[in-house]
Amino acid sequence: MELELRGGVRAAPVAGRTPAERQALRWAPDPRERTADPAHIARTARELEEDGLDSALVVQSSSWPDPWAVAGWALAATTRLRIAAAHRIGTTPPTTTARTLATLDRLSGGRISAHLIIGSSDADVARDGDTLPKAERYRRADEYLSLLTRYLAAEDDLDHHGEYYTVRAARTGLRPAPGSELLSFGGSSPAGVDLAARYAQVYAVPPRPLPDTRLRIAQARAAARHGRTLRIWRHVTVVLADTDTAAQQHLRRLRRDALRLTSGPDAPRYLDAVALDRDRERAAADPATDPAQVAAYIRRSLAGAHTGSPATVAARINLLRSAGVDIVQLDLPVETDHDRDLRRALIAHLRDPAPPRRTW
Repeated sequence: MELELRGGVRAAPVAGRTPAERQALRWAPDPRERTADPAHIARTARELEEDGLDSALVVQSSSWPDPWAVAGWALAATTRLRIAAAHRIGTTPPTTTARTLATLDRLSGGRISAHLIIGSSDADVARDGDTLPKAERYRRADEYLSLLTRYLAAEDDLDHHGEYYTVRAARTGLRPAPGSELLSFGGSSPAGVDLAARYAQVYAVPPRPLPDTRLRIAQARAAARHGRTLRIWRHVTVVLADTDTAAQQHLRRLRRDALRLTSGPDAPRYLDAVALDRDRERAAADPATDPAQVAAYIRRSLAGAHTGSPATVAARINLLRSAGVDIVQLDLPVETDHDRDLRRALIAHLRDPAPPRRTW
C-alpha cells in the first residue's frame, strides 16, 4: 500500500515578521495566543493538496481555535485532502462528538477523522474545566469511546448509565459513510495502546529511534483484537536544503535564530506556552524564572530532525515505511517558494515506486 503523506493545517501563521523568522520560530513552543485566519487556513490546505500530500492534522489546545471549525474550513477549500482533527476526550459529550464527526464526514465526502487525545498536561486540560488526573482520564476515555462507537452504530434508542456518562433514548439522525476511517489515537502508555487497539483504525507512535518504532508497532498490532488491523502513523521533523551540507547549515541557523528570537522582548509569551506545561509539571519549575525551558524545547524539537537533501531525507523515511509505518506526517516549515519546491521534491522521491536502498 502506498505511504500516506500527512501535513498540518494551522489556524494562523507562525509568529514572526519575515519568512526566516517564521522558519525558525516554527521550532519554538507556540504561544497561547492564536487567532483564526480564514485565508491562511484555506491557502495552506490547498497547497498541501496541490503538492501531493494526502492528509493534514489540525492540532488542539485549550486556548487555540476550535479544531472542528478549522477542519471544516480546510475541507471546504479542498476536494481530496483528508483532515484529522485533534479532539481531546472530555471536552464534549461522546454523543455530541459523534454527530460532529458524522456531519463533517458527510459534508466532506468521507475526508474527516478524529485524532483522539487524553491531554498530556494536567494544567492545560484544567483550563477547559477537566480536573481529572491522567490515569482517570484514560479510564473515562474507555467509556467515552465505547459510547461513541455504539451510538454511531445503534439503530434503536440507546440508554447508557456509566461512571462518567449517562444518556437516555439517544439516537443519531446521521451516520458516517460506510468504510470511513474515523478514529486515530496516540497515547504511548499501555493504556493508550489498549484503547487504540480496541477502538481506533490508526495508531500514532511517538517519534523515537527506529528500533523503538518497530517495537511499538509490533505491540500495537499485537494488541488489536477480533481480527482488527491498525494503520501506523509516525511524525517526522524535517529540515531540507538543496544539499546535505546546506541542510546541516540551515539546521544550525534555525536553532540559533529560534533561541535568539525567543529570548528577546517576547520571551514571556514563549515561557507561558502550553507545550511547556508538561515540562513544568514534571520539574516543578517556575515558568517566569526559567527561560532555559524554552531553549531546551527548541533543541529537543530539532535534535531528531531528518536533515538533508530531499533524496537523503526520503531514503531515511523509507526506513520507517519498511518498519511498518503507513502514515508519515512531514513537519517542516514552508514559508518561501523554495521551501515549497523542496517539499515537492521530497514528495516526488517518496512516491518513487522503487526507492534506492540505503543504510543508516
